[in-house]
This record gives sequence, C-alpha cells and structure tokens, in this order.
Amino acid sequence: MKATPTSMIIGSGSYVPEKILTNQDLEKIVDTSDEWIQTRTGMKLRHIIADDENTSDMAAKAASKAIADAGISVNEIDLIVIATISGDVGFPSTACYVQELIGAHDAAVFDISAACSGFIYGLEIATAQIATGKYQKVLVIGVEALSRMTDYKDRNTCVLFGDGAGAVVLAPSDGKKGILQTYIRSDGRLNQLLHVPGFGTKHPPTHENVDQRLHYIRMEGREVFKHAVKAMGDAAVKILKLTGLKSEDVSLLISHQANLRIIDATAKRAGIDAERVYINIDKYGNTSAASIPLALDEALKEGVLKENDIVVLVAFGAGFTWGSAAIRI
Repeated sequence: MKATPTSMIIGSGSYVPEKILTNQDLEKIVDTSDEWIQTRTGMKLRHIIADDENTSDMAAKAASKAIADAGISVNEIDLIVIATISGDVGFPSTACYVQELIGAHDAAVFDISAACSGFIYGLEIATAQIATGKYQKVLVIGVEALSRMTDYKDRNTCVLFGDGAGAVVLAPSDGKKGILQTYIRSDGRLNQLLHVPGFGTKHPPTHENVDQRLHYIRMEGREVFKHAVKAMGDAAVKILKLTGLKSEDVSLLISHQANLRIIDATAKRAGIDAERVYINIDKYGNTSAASIPLALDEALKEGVLKENDIVVLVAFGAGFTWGSAAIRI
C-alpha cells in the first residue's frame, strides 16, 4: 500500500559557478587523461567556485530561484534545511548565512551533514517537520564547494569533484502529488574509507596537520565503489517496496552523480532502463549533496519530468550514508 504524501515540491532552483575545469585542464595538473577520466567516471567538466564566492552564496542563488519558481514570498519560508559538508565556517551553520542573504528572517535554520546523501536526508527531515503541522514552507538545499577540500596533487580524487547548489521548496501535499516515501540508512563503521581527516577536534589546524594535507578529501576508491554499488542498488529496490511501486511505474531515476558505472548498476538493479535515467555527471562531476537537487531542477526545467510523473532519487555518501526517495511530481 502506498504511503500518503505529506509534502510536495512547489518550486526548484539550482546554481553552478561560471569557472569550468575540464579533463584537459586536469591533464596539465596531474598524470591523467581525458580518456582515462571519461572511461572510469563519465566526467568531462566540473564547475569551480570563484575565489570571492562562498558556499552560502551558491546556496542563496539556488534558493532564490526555487522561491521564485514556487511563486511565494521569501517571508513565507519558515524552515531552512541545508545539506553540506563544505560550509562557510566551522560554525555557525551555513543556513544562518543563507538566511541572511535571502532575507528569510522569520525562519528556523540548520545544517545537516550526510555527505552525498544529504539532500535525501534533508527531504526526510523536512517532510517529517511539515507532517507535524508546525511548518508550511520548507526550503531544502544541497550545496557543496568541494574544490576547496580537493587535493589537486592526488590524481585519484582531484578529477572527481565539482561545486554547485540545488534547492527545493516543500509545502503540505495536496493529496495528489508529493513525497511518497523516503528511506535513509548509514554505517559508521566504514567512516575511514571516505573522509577529510582535519580540521575538527581530532586533527585541529596546526602547521603539522596542514603539511600532512589532512584538510583534503581522502578516499579508498575501490572500496567506496563496491559499497556504493550495493547500497544504492538496495536503496532503489527498497523504495519501490516501501511504496508498492513497480519499476515500470518510475518515470525517471535520478541517482547521485558520482560515477557512471555506479549509476548504470543502480538502474539495472531497480529494473529501470537507460532511457529513464537522468545523467548530468559529464557536465558537473560529483557535487556531493548538490548532485541530486541540481539534476532534479534540470529535469523539471527541461520538461523531462512532467506533472504526475514519478521520480526515484537514490544516493550514497561518506559515513557511509545512503538513501532513496520516491516523489510524484
């Protein structure tokens, strides 16, 4: 039996920086090639945040577009949930800066940290809050400036990551469309396979820790790939089971854009053919928490997703975290 929707998307928006880093650019930085990158990841380009730009700036631009798309006033936003692992500062939350930038002064705001799964975690949290009746218009944003924590001396990771933001405005469902179900899980035992060792309390910002490059992303690529394929496939199957949907009911699958082979494996596991899988990894690379909302906004704006279509979202990220969501547009 399908779950009754409790919230629905009434507006979406996205933003990527102007600067583009191509595979050819990376060939000049590390020992790699366009052919090697495309074959293993499906990536061609990634957008890189400007020197005078912050994570909150990108989030605010995506948020403003989503609010305009929803046709509401910024003053109607009563909760802001931001998914990011690359916030402006250690504290306060990036959501506080975005609140200031867009002028949503009456909202409650906070960040969540679930890496690439962050947007789906945010959808679950926001939907639960709307279900209580306390909040009517919730802004959920996925945003990352991963280039600021990418080690451009590490050929295995520097080709992967880009910057960007995506946002949606959620409101109580009209009973006909909305979020049918969400599913989130994690396994903290695997935290060392993909992480940034510094600069928290474990490895504070000292000269020694900077020299050891602890402020950059570290990843055990093969292990991450193996776990991602299984977890995302499981999450895709799980959301179909929870909602009672069949694979043929799904109009579009939007997977976290981390690796083309992982996306293909997830679709096959869920029984969704390639024509119903949205791909933009070639244009943006891995933008972590921004990946799914950026792709979702594009699919909506391009008309790939239409009213009454069902979209399934699936993600996997550091922690490890993973999750999925089914939404009737």
